[in-house]
Amino acid sequence: MKRFLIVLLLFSKSITAQSQYAIDTSYTVKSTYGKLIKKYPFIKIAQGNKAVNDTQIQNVVYYNDTKRMLHFDAFFKDKKRNPGVIMIHGGGWRSGNKDQMKVLAQEITSKGYSCFAIEYRLSLEAKYPQGVYDVKNAIKFIKDNAKRFHVDPDKIAVLGCSSGGQMAALIGTTNEDLAFEDVQYKSKSSSKVHAIIDVDGILAFKHPESQEAEMAAFWLKGTYDENPENWKQASALSHANKNTPPILFINSSFDRFHAGRDDMIAILDQNKIYSEVKTIQDSPHSFWFFQPWLEQTVVYTTEFLDRIFK
Repeated sequence: MKRFLIVLLLFSKSITAQSQYAIDTSYTVKSTYGKLIKKYPFIKIAQGNKAVNDTQIQNVVYYNDTKRMLHFDAFFKDKKRNPGVIMIHGGGWRSGNKDQMKVLAQEITSKGYSCFAIEYRLSLEAKYPQGVYDVKNAIKFIKDNAKRFHVDPDKIAVLGCSSGGQMAALIGTTNEDLAFEDVQYKSKSSSKVHAIIDVDGILAFKHPESQEAEMAAFWLKGTYDENPENWKQASALSHANKNTPPILFINSSFDRFHAGRDDMIAILDQNKIYSEVKTIQDSPHSFWFFQPWLEQTVVYTTEFLDRIFK
């Protein structure tokens, strides 16, 4: 009996160890504020506006296996099915979390949209393309449960900030591309999105404007010289074509965070696909965490979504 208990205990510890994963907490709203406040003494950490009739459901499980559960937070109005906005946090593919999208989600929801802040596997836990698979799986789950979340499955936008913006652009430009789908995930819905909002996310990893280095290499399983194929395939610019949905670029004053954007717009223009560029002058990267820039971000986002969906 004692031997059985010892074996059972060891087995339990083994399962627990397998389910643990490393977390990088270096990218937070507070730490970013501390870095920016001296140069921008007027900024304030943005607070969300939750309307009385807005519903929030935290930690909805959209993926579950023996080792890992993945969640998203849902924000929506109960009255009707609204266009949906899939929201992807930044953090260099390594840090950050879905809570960082809460304020932006609350603000966009108050304008008549259903928003979903997605948890996905970061580079300390899983390398490219697993995080892309995760977000696409979340999109399928949300469409499968469209009635529950009051969302129109035929009006889905994907919005990402920083590295999340890079992922949003990649997800939108690889609509229904089987090479970017998790074939193990069973769903009656597709991961197709109908609009892209890229907030200061690069469009190409290897580009004259790009300065991507260690963070990108860690996610992409090697430097450009070591793994050029991943650097190319992970770049939304490599996939832009006549099937790319309309896209809004919201950018800071730093050119490096929209590497490849102008090349992509040229492809979109050739195919008569609608695009917009909004630059928030004299703003830092991560501007969406702070006022007065969050308000501008919400206005640009909702005006674009209204034009595309309403």
